[in-house]
Amino acid sequence: LELAPPDERSSGSSSSSSLVRYQHNDIDRRPASTAERQRCFDNGWDIDQPEILQQWRDQEPINAHSHLLSMVLGNSETIPVAESKLVLGQWQSVLLVDLDGPRNRTVGIQLMGYQ
Repeated sequence: LELAPPDERSSGSSSSSSLVRYQHNDIDRRPASTAERQRCFDNGWDIDQPEILQQWRDQEPINAHSHLLSMVLGNSETIPVAESKLVLGQWQSVLLVDLDGPRNRTVGIQLMGYQ
């Protein structure tokens, strides 16, 4: 029984020459692609230096569980607003659950309506 699809970095067509073979939390095997290496350099990590590569790996989160929990909990909500107030039941509230932190976050709010 597979509850989630395979990690995209460890699957792909057999004809793909750029196939990367690692699971999400296999930090010791990363960066494993030319694109990921370039992102490291673009972000100021000189990963050709062994100590810098280890620093990059140390700061990279082991967070596959966070992605899976986010799939279970969901990452958006629709809440009605009436007379400038959230329409919530007596025992309802809005929660922000950080599964991969703490860290600074940006929360987006989109309001739609009519007059």
